[in-house]
Amino acid sequence: MALPESLSVAQARRVTLAAQGFADPRPGGATDLRHLRRVLRRVHLIQMDSVNVLQRAHFMPLYSRLGPYPVELLERAAYRKPRDLFEFWGHEASLITTDLQPLFRWRMARAGELAWGGMRRVVQEQPELVTRVLDVVRHRGPITAAEIEHDEPRRSDHWGWNWSSVKQALEWLFYSGEITAAERTTSFARRYDLPERVLPASVINAPTPAEPDALRALVELSARALGVAAEPELRDYFRLPVDGFKRAVAELVEDQVLRPVSVPGWKQPTYLHHEAKLPRWVRAATLVSPFDPLIWERGRTERLFGMNYRIEIYVPAAQRLYGYYVLPFLLGDQLAARVDLKADRKTGRLLIPAAWLEPGADPDEAAVALAGELHRLAGWLGLSEVVPPAGGDLAGPLTAALAARPE
Repeated sequence: MALPESLSVAQARRVTLAAQGFADPRPGGATDLRHLRRVLRRVHLIQMDSVNVLQRAHFMPLYSRLGPYPVELLERAAYRKPRDLFEFWGHEASLITTDLQPLFRWRMARAGELAWGGMRRVVQEQPELVTRVLDVVRHRGPITAAEIEHDEPRRSDHWGWNWSSVKQALEWLFYSGEITAAERTTSFARRYDLPERVLPASVINAPTPAEPDALRALVELSARALGVAAEPELRDYFRLPVDGFKRAVAELVEDQVLRPVSVPGWKQPTYLHHEAKLPRWVRAATLVSPFDPLIWERGRTERLFGMNYRIEIYVPAAQRLYGYYVLPFLLGDQLAARVDLKADRKTGRLLIPAAWLEPGADPDEAAVALAGELHRLAGWLGLSEVVPPAGGDLAGPLTAALAARPE
């Protein structure tokens, strides 16, 4: 059934949640690669981040959609052959499905224009160093930046052989596609290697699409992953350049892949993917990472859910409104609460510095559902205790709900 040309905000929420996989049934038994691939077909990429106060960012989107799952599944998909994922700059540093690698070769080819200053400087000022580092990776990879710096002979000549310049050279080679990430160390450092030794042969041998064709394909995938989206979030999903984006959207509209729609309060041109679904309801009860694609674009989050959400890691403690590492809590099709969390791995406890109720949400309903989710999360993280919240306007109801639910 065709969706209407005008969607209410509630309908747009349900379309979005369905597109992102939150309406899909969770695995009834053991989670396996089939379930992981189902999520990846929905979202196409997963953002990475080094912050580990709760759990590494790239593990969380799968948890939010599948529930507790073996993290080894994602490690296997990303770093063991045959790989489902590869690391590159998609939406920030990301794990991207390997079949999309050809669609990012335009970005690799434009590294001299798009990469940031330190990378461009090292290739301009120290090309011999870049050549040398590539040669080391070719002969010794997989290898980390620290291993190159520490193991290679120290040099005092014009190559400027030190960790910082080696790392910049590696990042240039990574951005330009000459090397890729073979794996991550326990300290989250990349081990670099040549793409032909990491990626499937079918990917390496795939033809390189023209940039306009690649941009069009990426816009279509963004629209598919978002369901309904205004232009800013369509472009933001894969961080696409302005040049070529408008043309790609126009062509997709002309081909009826995207359909213009209106949503109250959405001022930018808005489009519905032609395969988008509108479920009657969404029965979710899960925490959402600050780096989840559902809430990447904060303006969209506010338009869809009425939540003014900002991550406050880099805000001075005295100026934080909600906490250091705050996760929204999705209940049904609403973000009903937000909770500041920390995994105290030494003591085996899940700490809750604060829990906050969103306007319009029922405190008792939100607290009971959130208590169940916190126990589930703690079990997945290998923690044995959920400590009652220390602050926030949901602290009282949540403390009672946690006490009423056995460990």
